[in-house]
Amino acid sequence: MSDSGEDQNDAVGVDVDTLLAEAGFDADTNVLTRRQAEVLALRERDVRQRDIANLLGTSRANVSNIEASARGNIEKAAETVAFAEALSAPVRSTIEAGTDLYDVPKQVYDACDEAGVKVNYTAPELMKVVSEAEPAAVSGRNVKRELFVSVTADGSLQVRRSN
Repeated sequence: MSDSGEDQNDAVGVDVDTLLAEAGFDADTNVLTRRQAEVLALRERDVRQRDIANLLGTSRANVSNIEASARGNIEKAAETVAFAEALSAPVRSTIEAGTDLYDVPKQVYDACDEAGVKVNYTAPELMKVVSEAEPAAVSGRNVKRELFVSVTADGSLQVRRSN
């Protein structure tokens, strides 16, 4: 393996620096480390973990760990953003476990009416959004786990499950 970064990038046919630059990666403002970003950028281009390990001078197991950590960081960052958005949403409604999915639209609409917010979903659309946003929390018409539904001032809906 060559010491040149360009030669290493050519070995997998992908220029990692260019990929990161085009995606706007900035290590100072990102929750991912540069190495995590590199691994994800290569994996998104279907580069095998073994080839990434060779490129980075490490083991395939280490690349797997880096990738898993990166994906975990992304999930945590997304949850943090969702939490911050839910905090600022004018409408927040808790859907208790055991609620019939068909009762959810009325509950959300009532909360929106009280806050003076128009929700941008019909009842069937709202039920679909809730059941698809947290599929493990809804089974058929039964909400199995407590859910938090928030509606932004512009009527957008966000669904999160409680821990």
